[in-house]
Amino acid sequence: TTPPDQANKAASPAAKEDPLASWKPAFDPSGAEYVYTLSNVDHPAIAGIAVGYHIRDAVWERSGGRLFVDFRPLAQLGGEKDVINKLKLGAVQGMLCSSVAAVNIADRLGMVNLPFVVDSYEKLEAFRSNKKLFDAYGATALESGIKVVDFTGYGQYGWATTTPVQSFADAQKVNFRIAQAPVNADIYKAWGLKFTVMPWPDVPQALQTGVIDGLDHTPIVCSITKKFDVAKYFTRLDYTQGLYIHLMNKGWFDKLPNDLQSILMEVIAEESAKARALTHIQQDEQIAAASAKGIRFYELPAADRAELERLAEPVYQKWGEKIGRDFLSQVRDTL
Repeated sequence: TTPPDQANKAASPAAKEDPLASWKPAFDPSGAEYVYTLSNVDHPAIAGIAVGYHIRDAVWERSGGRLFVDFRPLAQLGGEKDVINKLKLGAVQGMLCSSVAAVNIADRLGMVNLPFVVDSYEKLEAFRSNKKLFDAYGATALESGIKVVDFTGYGQYGWATTTPVQSFADAQKVNFRIAQAPVNADIYKAWGLKFTVMPWPDVPQALQTGVIDGLDHTPIVCSITKKFDVAKYFTRLDYTQGLYIHLMNKGWFDKLPNDLQSILMEVIAEESAKARALTHIQQDEQIAAASAKGIRFYELPAADRAELERLAEPVYQKWGEKIGRDFLSQVRDTL
């Protein structure tokens, strides 16, 4: 499981001065022949983000100090749209990109955001381990010079709300904040729910002032980023999973010596698999921690879930055209 010192890093006094102080490398990277700059916007208290540091350390060791993975979380290199542009140009060589932002590279990457498609950890692993499906998933991004090498996650999506939502009827009274992503807007329109598209930094004030009274997100993120301080109820919808998709500039990778290419890809695969297992555990831990503080967790009745899936049919039609109908059918049939 996640070492307690890592889980508590965000809360320690030193963290207030430099939240990343305790993640500094135990080696001097200045002698590296090659540098892989890897960006992310979130906090390494999330297991799916901490993976960047584990990749850094393992690559350094296996490469004998020839390749340094310079991991930069907490949006040190800018927001996701900025970093995507830098990635295409090769100014940044890699990023752990949220699945909602990844559609800015290729529509097909939005497949994982569709409701009730890759909605369980078991389906996620089945998808990742199916080479044919995973290669097809990254094929359209590759056309623009971006390799899709792996993914980690931040849990299963549901609704954090300021009033209890125990049914679809309850949900119809709530104004949900959703991410700045076209697929999310399409889902909420199909469900007939009220929603507001809003950048993440604006959420705390909007929740406190009642501009929104619900949040489409995961228990891990709501807990770690303290959204449960205001939104005291969480409905476990588990309709999709939040993923960080590991994207890499192909031009940079192709210039790496063959042995370093192999080391980098092997380490990313190993550490990403470990992080996905940790995310499963971390979600349970964060739900338990939030429950202990009085946050109430609910599940929608099976009939309401079925209704949400039925209402989402136009979304599958629209996005089937964007991501490839045959590809989407293969994924749904396989999983």
